[in-house]
Amino acid sequence: MPAVTVENPLNLPRVAAAADARQRPVLHVGTAPSGFEGEGFPVRRAFAGINYRYLDPFIMMDQMGEVEYAPGEPKGTPWHPHRGFETVTYLIDGTFVHRDSHGGGGTINGGDTQWMTAGSGLLHIEAPPEALVVSGGLFHGLQLWVNLPAKDKMMAPRYQDIGGGKVKLLTSADGGALLRLIAGEIDGHRGPGITHTPITMMHVSLSPGAELTLPWRSDFNALAYALAGRGTAGGEGRPFRTGQTVVFGDGESLTLRADATQESRSPDFEVVLLGGAPIREPMEHYGPFVMNTHAELAQAFDDFQAGRLGRIPADA
Repeated sequence: MPAVTVENPLNLPRVAAAADARQRPVLHVGTAPSGFEGEGFPVRRAFAGINYRYLDPFIMMDQMGEVEYAPGEPKGTPWHPHRGFETVTYLIDGTFVHRDSHGGGGTINGGDTQWMTAGSGLLHIEAPPEALVVSGGLFHGLQLWVNLPAKDKMMAPRYQDIGGGKVKLLTSADGGALLRLIAGEIDGHRGPGITHTPITMMHVSLSPGAELTLPWRSDFNALAYALAGRGTAGGEGRPFRTGQTVVFGDGESLTLRADATQESRSPDFEVVLLGGAPIREPMEHYGPFVMNTHAELAQAFDDFQAGRLGRIPADA
């Protein structure tokens, strides 16, 4: 971890918050419970127990793995439907193959992101390739669900394949942090992801003892999730570690700091930072559908059962 890195971060553009920017305090630190998804691959539910008003426009996020599969063990998801939101699959280690009922598909490798706008609905499947099933190996990634506003929920499905080489690489003032900007804008730099709902998503690697203070849009919320390692959040230095989510309060900048000593399997403190403009619309979520009303959820189930969200290809 991670797949996309550089030898010398000091050669990258540097970002820093203004000295007088109002620091965001830490409101909450929560620990993600563990569970299983799809055909049985392990996940951590990053947003479990967090009030939706602090998450909006994000709905849920799973850390998939980190798991070292033995030969024959790799697992994926069976065919399933989605409607009304976007899925963002960010792979750190391993390989996943996507296929859907609209003819879309592709392979996601370490460092890649696949951005799928489900919109009006589709069926899709995500599975390890046959070679990985045979050999086994390391698998680690994230899947984030981003809500769509009511006006976009029934748009046509859309895909973005964001290769690891396309992400915007940045660093902190002293070069102690490597930032992989996947979507959104930080200090005038923009990531490659195209979003319907304004958001920022990045994967940060902090060297032991390093501190990072970033400018953050005051109209966005702010969340940090620790993929590996340990450190602190906010000017008050609130501790958090692997599998924990930080909810920040209002402000114009946020701070992360890595502990001087990290765990042996990960030399750096690995954190995903998320922020977005709240949609502030009613949200009804059940299973694979995210709509605005209960009636729209019921219609989504009816459409799925009637085959109107697509059908599994005959050669699947």
